[in-house]
Amino acid sequence: MGKLIYSMITSLDGYAEAAEGGLGTGPADDQEVHTFINDIFRPVGTYLYGRRMYETMVYWETAHTQPGQPPHALQYARDWRAAEKVVYSTTLKSVSSAKTRIERTFDPDAVRKLKSESDHDLTVDGPTLAAQAIAAGLVDEYHLFITTSVVGGGKRFFPDGLRLDLELVEERAFNSGMIYARYRTR
Repeated sequence: MGKLIYSMITSLDGYAEAAEGGLGTGPADDQEVHTFINDIFRPVGTYLYGRRMYETMVYWETAHTQPGQPPHALQYARDWRAAEKVVYSTTLKSVSSAKTRIERTFDPDAVRKLKSESDHDLTVDGPTLAAQAIAAGLVDEYHLFITTSVVGGGKRFFPDGLRLDLELVEERAFNSGMIYARYRTR
């Protein structure tokens, strides 16, 4: 049985997406962080995305064809292409990556079944889709990559009104100042 992991970069004040866009420097800019992310997510067998997150991540389908990619980016591209992808969208007409399918609605029972039948972990990416998985009690672990930026608003990493009691199981500080914290549901 696979675990469902919610993981994203988050600002120091808890936003996965700033009101005006980016969160500052991210792991793509930091070889140490990116290599760590590669190692953690290499065993993931399925990524669950909303449309916007998929449109961001589909870059990795062809990243290996762009000249000058560093080894850690090439490794991430290989791992990403090897995994299954499920995109939840009512508007997306087609996908531009292999091993990818579109689902029109988020069905907690279908995700529960996917977890129970999987030999690998799954991730849910994007705060809107993750909020649905959290509300359905499907998320087993939370992996936060906390930047050094305070952005003052946007989409929160955790949905408003949520109460969770989590257990810290791993933490790491990087030279860039980014902090990784992995929590498990109790």
